[in-house]
Amino acid sequence: MPHSSFTKTSIHAAVAMVCAAFAIAAPAERTASTMDIPNLPAHPRLLMSSEGIADMKDRIARLDWARARLNEIKSRADQALKEEIELPVRGGNWYHWYACPEHGCSLRTGKQIGQWQWEHVCPVGGETLRSDPAKPSTDYDGCSLSGVHGQWARAVLDLGLAYQVTSEVCYANKARDILLAYAGKYQSYPLHNIHGEAKIGGGRVGSQQLDESTWLIPVCQGADLVWDALSQSDRDAISSKLLLPAAKEVILPNPIGVHNIQCWRNSAFGLVGFLLDDKDLIRTAIDDPAAGFRTQMKKGVTADGQWWEGAWGYHFYTMSAIWSLTEAARNCGIDLYCPQFKSMFDAPLEFAMPNMRLPAFSDSGEADLAGDAPRYELAYARYKDPLCLELLAKSDRRNDFALWFGVPKLPSSRQVHRSSANHPRSGYAILTKGKGDQATWLCVKYGPHGGGHGHPDKLSFVLYAKGRVIGIDPGTCRYGLPIRHEWYTATLAHNTLTIDEQSQKPAEGRCIAFGAENGVDYAVCEAGPIHDGVRFARTAALVGENLLVLVDQISADAEHTLDIAYHELGRWKDLPRGAVWTPPRKRGYECLKDATARTTDKGIVLNADVSEGFAAAIGLAPGDATQIITATGVGANIADRVPVAIFRRKAVKTAFVWSVSLDGKPARVEMVEVSDSSGKRIDPSVAVGVRVTEPGGRERVLVVNPAKRAVAVSLSDGSELRTRLPFAAR
Repeated sequence: MPHSSFTKTSIHAAVAMVCAAFAIAAPAERTASTMDIPNLPAHPRLLMSSEGIADMKDRIARLDWARARLNEIKSRADQALKEEIELPVRGGNWYHWYACPEHGCSLRTGKQIGQWQWEHVCPVGGETLRSDPAKPSTDYDGCSLSGVHGQWARAVLDLGLAYQVTSEVCYANKARDILLAYAGKYQSYPLHNIHGEAKIGGGRVGSQQLDESTWLIPVCQGADLVWDALSQSDRDAISSKLLLPAAKEVILPNPIGVHNIQCWRNSAFGLVGFLLDDKDLIRTAIDDPAAGFRTQMKKGVTADGQWWEGAWGYHFYTMSAIWSLTEAARNCGIDLYCPQFKSMFDAPLEFAMPNMRLPAFSDSGEADLAGDAPRYELAYARYKDPLCLELLAKSDRRNDFALWFGVPKLPSSRQVHRSSANHPRSGYAILTKGKGDQATWLCVKYGPHGGGHGHPDKLSFVLYAKGRVIGIDPGTCRYGLPIRHEWYTATLAHNTLTIDEQSQKPAEGRCIAFGAENGVDYAVCEAGPIHDGVRFARTAALVGENLLVLVDQISADAEHTLDIAYHELGRWKDLPRGAVWTPPRKRGYECLKDATARTTDKGIVLNADVSEGFAAAIGLAPGDATQIITATGVGANIADRVPVAIFRRKAVKTAFVWSVSLDGKPARVEMVEVSDSSGKRIDPSVAVGVRVTEPGGRERVLVVNPAKRAVAVSLSDGSELRTRLPFAAR
């Protein structure tokens, strides 16, 4: 049985490193690159050059935080010295199978119960699951084996770092032994994909090319750090039996175009190329016209700096893939620190919520920018942009990136004031009022679908206020779970429009107008072709820190069932009387619980307790008869219930005018008739006036006019507001 002190220490954390994705781009024909590769310098040259090693040693000698981080690495290396090298008997299973089928949450590896066998615990229900390797979806031990393989890969890197700092040959010898053990076993591991099939696209150590790549990168970095301490016969064995088969036979075949997975693949076989001086691998990784690094940067990074797949988790995941190749290239005289890569660092700083987190859009949960701060040590070292400093000032420098690349002393930072901003290429309109982490922040999503990681959620939004997200997007769950299709990727799970109880078609919308007028920040957006014959425009107006007004205008060529959904953090409070409502057996709807409904044309206010001392009021203005459905939907897992309100109408054309009050005091919101230049009434689906009376008595009138018609609205003082603009406020 393997030594438990090593295999159980952080299996769950190691499994989490092997994050997977869907390949969506069609393979493209590869063309040989003629990029000139300079003569490569002596080892080490991947993670750090000899100059980089000297700089790291200097940081360790002079700085407490660097010395503390080295001690952590050296402690792990010392533990690895004590461990018997007993590699898993097989490759690992897909990360996304490691989930409780009942509660839809990630499992945790429990106690070891046999050789390469563990208990697997659901953190929600407490159930203990046993692995069944008969099918991949229940092969939980296989998922834990991925963690064990990940630990051995990190051990090679830790040992290499300890060797470079201390020059103690015992560390190099242990790294050599691990590498030779894998060289002796690698090709006997069956090729397998996430479905257990022996097909190209699968892996040997992992269950797909992605997993193989994330494992191989630290193996290469660690091997490079000890390469000069190895005999030629050891190098030959490691190269011919491990590194080249992994790079050329497993990872290199079947490129998948511009995608986060391809970035990992490029870095993996690119590092093998830089390690072994294989110039063909280097050229393919960097300059392959269909899938190389330069193509990834040119086609994959939007003008706003966000990775094209539209999920912040995958933005950071792609950055995690890229940096190891850019550093190896830099150490070998090739500069890949292009403007597009810099913009990938810049974008999260500009898109972040006031709490320095990124919203959970598409196939991503919330991304913790503060947790990713260590990578900005590399960004500052290479680009010297002071934009990084505010984030770095809040982080603990006792981390790998600061140890490897950090400047000894960071300049002082200044707090950046964030204001409303529109990002048309990535398709996000951000409205914000207030200061610090208590500011109110709204992001409307209208841009590209995002391919295989996109969700059908055009014009959905995330709302943040008073230190937390209260208007929730569910993000995603483990991909192997049925609930992902049933809820997370259904339109109803998002704060937007569902038509005829069917999810939207993938689409790209546009922003019609964005700006501020008379103290109101606004965005007027159109959804694009989300449903045949239907036009959907949404206007979000941040009237103040405590009031959001939304106007949803819909017109169609036939009658449809129109459902506007809103998901609110907390719990419902004192709901108006309603009848039990039975959800249809449709995607999204069948996941609702405790549903009740009531119908009115007089408007309604729904109250929710967000947290202690924080209440919200969701108000629907009087208008067309509306069925107001209240229920709970799925949150972080199936057992986590989130209040959801659905405003339902059957109509050819209509306008929903509604609001979210963030101080528990509902504003009075009413529709006001709009007329054209001849005095004829215009249907609200085309242009609508909104009178907003705030709890303190202040009155405002908003005009929402996406079609830019010449319109007029009568004001309470007897005057008229005339405009052709998409949005006006008085």
